[in-house]
Amino acid sequence: MTRRKTIKAPRRPAVRLPADLERYGAVEETAAGEGDAVDAGAYRVADLEPDGDYDALEFSGLDLTGADGAGARFMDCALRRCVLDAARLPSARLIDSVLEEVRGAGTDLAGATLRDVELTDTRLGGVQLHGATLERVVLRGGKADFLNLRGARLTDVVFEDCVLAEPDFADARLERVAFPGCAIQRADLSGAHLKDVDLRRATELSLERGIDRLSGAVISPDQLLALAPAFAAQVGVEVRQA
Repeated sequence: MTRRKTIKAPRRPAVRLPADLERYGAVEETAAGEGDAVDAGAYRVADLEPDGDYDALEFSGLDLTGADGAGARFMDCALRRCVLDAARLPSARLIDSVLEEVRGAGTDLAGATLRDVELTDTRLGGVQLHGATLERVVLRGGKADFLNLRGARLTDVVFEDCVLAEPDFADARLERVAFPGCAIQRADLSGAHLKDVDLRRATELSLERGIDRLSGAVISPDQLLALAPAFAAQVGVEVRQA
C-alpha cells in the first residue's frame, strides 16, 4: 500500500507592532503650521533615503512615487494607504511589518528581504521581486499583475483570497507555500523548484509554462482535470475525438 505523503503547511507571520508607532513625516507636517489643513483623502508627497533605517514608524497616506530607498531597512513599520509607483527599493529589508491598501506599479524590490510581513488589500502591477527572499509572508486580498518573482526564494508564504495575474515564478524556489482562495492566472513555473506547495484551494489555476515543474505540489482532482490538456501536451500525447 502506498503511503500518502503529508504536505507541510506554511508557518504564518505573527506581526505585533508597537502600540506607539511614530508617524513618518510628522515633523514636516508640524513645520508647515497647524493652519495648513491636510485633506484626509489626499496623499502627502514624501521621500525615502537610500540605506535608510526606519524603526517603529507608520507611513500613512504617503505618495512615495519614485522614492529611492535602495538598501533601506524597515523594522516594526506599518505602511498604510501609500503609493509606491516606480519606487526604488532594491535590496531593502522589511521585517515584522505590515502593508495595508498599498498601491505599487513598477516598484523595484529586486533582491529584497521580506520576513514576517503581512500585505493586505494591495494593488500591485509589474512589481520586481526577482532574486528576493520571502519568509513567513502573507499576501491577503487585492490583486497583483505581472508579479516578477524570478529566482526568488519563498518559504512559508501564503497567497490568500487574492488574484495573481500572470505571476512569474521562473527559477524560483517555493517551500511550504499555499494559495487558499487565490486565483492564479497564466503562471510561469519554468525551472521552478516546489516543495510542500499546496494549490488545492486555489479558485483558479492556469499555467502558461512549467507544467513539468509541479512535482512537489499537491493539486485537487478538479484541477488535475483542468490541467490535463497541458499535461498531455507536455508528454507529447495528442487528444482527439474518436
